[in-house]
Amino acid sequence: MAKMRLLHEDFRGFKIGDFPHETYLGAMGEYHYRPHQWYGGRWYNPIPGLARVWMVTELDGRKFMEYSADHASPELMMLVTGDEDWTDYQVSADVRTLLTSGCGGLLFRYSNSRCYYSLCLNDGTLVLAGRRHTDKWAIASCEYRYGCDEFHNLKVVCRGSRISCYVDSVLCFEADDQTYRSGKIGIAATSPVQFTDIAVDMDASVYQGICSERARKAEKVATERAEYPAPLLWKTIDLKDFGAGRHIRFGHLTGTEETHIVIAQNQKRIAKDAFAHISCLTAIDLDGNVLWQIGEPNPGNAHLTADLPFQVCDIDGDGKDEVIVARDFKISILDGETGEVIKWTHTPLITDDPKSLNIGWLKYKTHPFGRLNVDSIRICNLSGGPRPSDLLIKDRYKRVWAYDSDLNLLWSHDACVNTGHFPYSKDINGDGREEVMIGYDMLDADGNRIWSLPIHSDHADEIIIGRIDPDREEVIAIAAGDEGFVLASLQGEILLKELIGHAQRISVGNYRPELKGLEICVTTYWGNQGIILLYDCKGKLLWSAEPSTNGNMITPVNWTGDGQDLILLNGNVEKGGLIDGFNRQVVRFPADGHPDMCAEVIDLTGDCRDEIVLWDERRMYIYTQDNEFEGETIACPIKYPHYNGSNYRGEYSYPAFRKL
Repeated sequence: MAKMRLLHEDFRGFKIGDFPHETYLGAMGEYHYRPHQWYGGRWYNPIPGLARVWMVTELDGRKFMEYSADHASPELMMLVTGDEDWTDYQVSADVRTLLTSGCGGLLFRYSNSRCYYSLCLNDGTLVLAGRRHTDKWAIASCEYRYGCDEFHNLKVVCRGSRISCYVDSVLCFEADDQTYRSGKIGIAATSPVQFTDIAVDMDASVYQGICSERARKAEKVATERAEYPAPLLWKTIDLKDFGAGRHIRFGHLTGTEETHIVIAQNQKRIAKDAFAHISCLTAIDLDGNVLWQIGEPNPGNAHLTADLPFQVCDIDGDGKDEVIVARDFKISILDGETGEVIKWTHTPLITDDPKSLNIGWLKYKTHPFGRLNVDSIRICNLSGGPRPSDLLIKDRYKRVWAYDSDLNLLWSHDACVNTGHFPYSKDINGDGREEVMIGYDMLDADGNRIWSLPIHSDHADEIIIGRIDPDREEVIAIAAGDEGFVLASLQGEILLKELIGHAQRISVGNYRPELKGLEICVTTYWGNQGIILLYDCKGKLLWSAEPSTNGNMITPVNWTGDGQDLILLNGNVEKGGLIDGFNRQVVRFPADGHPDMCAEVIDLTGDCRDEIVLWDERRMYIYTQDNEFEGETIACPIKYPHYNGSNYRGEYSYPAFRKL
């Protein structure tokens, strides 16, 4: 049967040196998109870190990719290539384990960095294994003699559920496993290993079948795409020298329906990005006209890998939004139209033992300042008034303080484990006052702890509370870092806990209208990075994907007005756009040179459908739909209110409609 070679890699196209690693992004990649600005060939690293672990080296004219970290890894580190629809194929590579007690070899039928098969030389043994998230199982193994001086050719042939494993053309064992039927390939190691002459071969008939299926899917996506409005450039704004990353807020500063934007720049101090200071606030309209500015703008102060403490909210009920900001150890309420201070108070004095707080990154284990450097602000309704007008402020990451609209301290709370990034508040018991979910603790409106989830590590990155499953009351959905994706009851009972890696972002929307209830989308970052997973209303996994990009927002988008939500990934033309609930890119952004670092979703034209805002430090592009809505009823879903902006809020879109 005729064979086709789909891939051959001897790394001759690479220069000697480090395989690129993302020293720039770090936490920026949680919610900023940055394209790779280097040559990585056909390979990508799904477990990127801030240090070099892979390098290209050469000997006698032959080049190798070498795993070369300064310490042994407890998990397989990997480079990946290929296509997720590769089914029955043969993959081989020349492998030299520079430390025979270590582990290195091939990945195949790879879905993501937590779901794959592996064939590795491991401390004198050849091991075929499978992994699905935390589930790891040995499929077959045998002893095999090898040293650290020579290369051995590892080969896997997979047909259906049958897996045949060879070393140096000798069949070592065969096995059956039906967990995975398709996927990419990769190289992997836990200690120094060299790889070269990697090849993937496939029967021509199998490849023709794959190509036919690709053509069918492409035709279907093209048909689907034609049914959606295309993005129409509505406005462009020159941000001059006051632009920033994802530190903008939207509001109505003059009391009209006109939307304004407040942009914050920052200066970093003390440790990492933990104690940033807002150095400049600029309020503009949607034509880029500056209403007011506080502080001195500097494009070098545009980026931060944390929240900044400011919100835009009509906190006094006068019909126009104020700006609430923590700056220079003061909490201030500013007139939204002029930026003038209406009232202010000092942030709390810090007098407790620093050893009791989660500030382990501080070199001298002491408080950096005498007063609180506020990490973030949330607007909530603790007082039972007609509108949210109270404030929650927090440190990083142990305590929270509550204030009323006159900036009187109401109460404070010390989190049992960790405050997480951004609290969530909602009236759960129907008394007109909001309860507060802070990290894993549920508090009443007076700051008393009602219960804590039985989770004792890491932190809540994002939280949503709502009616997701129509068969039960509201649930709490959490992207809980290394604790994974969590669903909990309002009584503090864990209903579901999926260890999917470091769960970073979460959203809820009507992504699959044909299914019951709403769907939950989750992404991972840190370690096993960039996995997107979609669950149904009961927490059953519908699909997962690893698009090999950073900065996926997974924000629900009311793009069509018909009640179906799409999912915003990022602003990139090829890798971003809007996907539907089947992971099909049904809306693409035009190749018009737009910025794609940051993305936000908000209704700016007033027709209930969402606009998409794309920007970087210098420019902002706003896209709307290229058609008028036709129909008697339009979807106007309930979304996260604009007065609680954060890089760490779980986005939601609860169905609601309006007659036209």
